[in-house]
Amino acid sequence: MEDSIELILQDYAGVFPTSRPHPIVSACTGALLTGLYGLWSVFTMPGFRKIPWSLMVPYLPSSKEQAQNVMKLLEGRRGRLADLGAGDGRLVFAASSVGFQCTGFEINSVLVAYARSKACWRGIPSSQAVFVKKDLWKTDLSSYNNVTAFLAPGVMEVLAEKLLKELPQDALVISCRFPFPNWPQKSTVGSGLDQTFAYEISSVRSHLRNLQKTEMK
Repeated sequence: MEDSIELILQDYAGVFPTSRPHPIVSACTGALLTGLYGLWSVFTMPGFRKIPWSLMVPYLPSSKEQAQNVMKLLEGRRGRLADLGAGDGRLVFAASSVGFQCTGFEINSVLVAYARSKACWRGIPSSQAVFVKKDLWKTDLSSYNNVTAFLAPGVMEVLAEKLLKELPQDALVISCRFPFPNWPQKSTVGSGLDQTFAYEISSVRSHLRNLQKTEMK
């Protein structure tokens, strides 16, 4: 004799409880997830609608180890420094503390306000560190002889073209975590997620010219 559908469901219900979670627990969980999403949106989304999808880079703060690695690669350097995608300003504050004239470029207005408030709280003058809400892709970087960047793998090739076009011959470029494709490294510090890479623009240009000559033969 075949069991009815009702009896089968009753049997399975004894093995797999179908009781619903308490409504208060569900409400609290939903509120928590909504809050976390809202916080994420505030820090990552403002300004994104103004940038082509292929050039969008989410906010990811530099670690303490990354900042230390960047400073090691900047040893012996002086002048003006541009930090592309400055975020909360950690790299800018580190570099300005050793004498660099730093500009942090950041499209997210919330992060710009946060970094500016930190600079004010620490008493750092604008001659040492300034944060601007500006699209780095539309910014001329020719006046900077030091550039730091912690962006994303998908934009490194486009950024490489921009830097080669605009930076002075004596410029040094430092990339956190993600190296530039086809660029010869001057040096590198750290490993894994905290690895940083240094490139001399003069050496990169020379290397690429030699590659072109070789390909033409």
